[in-house]
Amino acid sequence: MIQNPQSADNDVAETSTEDDPAWYCVRTQTKREHLAAKSLAQLDGVQSFCPRLRYRKATRRGKVWWVEAMFPGYIFAFFSRQAHERAVIHTQGVMKLLQFGHYVPEIPPSFIADLCQQMVEQGGEEEEVLTLVPTVKEGDEVEFAHGAMQGMQGAVIEVLPATDRIKLLVEFLGDTQVVEADLFSLLLPNKPLPE
Repeated sequence: MIQNPQSADNDVAETSTEDDPAWYCVRTQTKREHLAAKSLAQLDGVQSFCPRLRYRKATRRGKVWWVEAMFPGYIFAFFSRQAHERAVIHTQGVMKLLQFGHYVPEIPPSFIADLCQQMVEQGGEEEEVLTLVPTVKEGDEVEFAHGAMQGMQGAVIEVLPATDRIKLLVEFLGDTQVVEADLFSLLLPNKPLPE
């Protein structure tokens, strides 16, 4: 929970000491990143940041919204190692600090500030949650991911956003047919990732 992401705008100098507060990567217990972040935020002198992704997934119960950590098993914390390392390591949900041998790397504050800014711009109502929505438009080539038509490809001719469905043209039984399909049952093979 970052109170003031602008406080971390300056890059850390190579000569920083353990006494200076800095951003660190914290290893958490599996699927407990958000709990560890909340527990760390309650400590005086410690800020935590747990970026998460929200997306819809088709299940047996239907389409359900899932929220998962952007970096599974890891969160970021801003603190002074000398003053707070022991408290951070023994916080509920935390396993240890990320380290390589005896070296504990600091995360550049500019990385955290940029990530925070993107989360605020794209996240909507929750600051640390980024909602992912599949985007298709007319003319996109898609492929069925599962079901009786798995592996078949077609071209989108209409998007029905209210029902999360699309209409597409599919070569089927020697003819081109109009088929309506669930948006979450398709792959977008030729779609570049957003920047």
